[in-house]
Amino acid sequence: MLQIGGLIVFCGLLTQTTALLEALPLGQDLPSGPKDLAGSLRNALNNALLSGDLLETLTNLPLYDILKAEGDNSGNLVGGLLGRLTSMIPLLDNILDVKVINPQLLELGLVQSPDGHRLYVTIPLGLVLNVKMPLVRNLLKLAVKLNITAEVLAVRNEQGRIHLVLGDCTHSPGSLELSLLDGVGSLPIQNLLDNLTGVLTKVLPDLVQHQVCPLLNSVLSNLDLTLVHDTADKLIHGLTFVVKV
Repeated sequence: MLQIGGLIVFCGLLTQTTALLEALPLGQDLPSGPKDLAGSLRNALNNALLSGDLLETLTNLPLYDILKAEGDNSGNLVGGLLGRLTSMIPLLDNILDVKVINPQLLELGLVQSPDGHRLYVTIPLGLVLNVKMPLVRNLLKLAVKLNITAEVLAVRNEQGRIHLVLGDCTHSPGSLELSLLDGVGSLPIQNLLDNLTGVLTKVLPDLVQHQVCPLLNSVLSNLDLTLVHDTADKLIHGLTFVVKV
């Protein structure tokens, strides 16, 4: 009898649960928690950046043109570098070439400010530089990692509607990593490589920042309206929705 009674109670609970699920409108999910909103926002930003030709933009970074232009001014760092190199090998500046290959968007990071009113989006980028240098028969390959960090704010316009806007957007100080993937390491070549690495450290972060930040600003303007409203509402009221892992 006890077993039969327990079975009756279980069947009753199962019937109630089934009835509750059937009462939900078709296609409606169960209420999502704060982590779901952050995950949805991260995925939306990631997909929008990729569909916005982020990778093609990185591939077309005019590094060689910038190095050449800077080299024409012998008073700056790059000009000094090319000046020293051309003193060793005639017409060296006509041989130097730098191209971006294999750009990647790594996993985005989201951090909410302590007061809950601002969101910081970290955009980690990876790419490879093919570098033609003097005295080197084969290409040198440099691996590059760089983070762009953007501040996202929620504002209310004159009509009372809230939306997301881009605040500060810059490369994270100290996040640039340059390492040699392939190439020779003789002393003269290593000296040239060290000099080139120093120049790229000065030039590359600003160049990437000036390409990525406007794209992110455009992405924020074209996100799904429901996602924008839910995110902005949390930020306006300082409510935590980014869960720290």
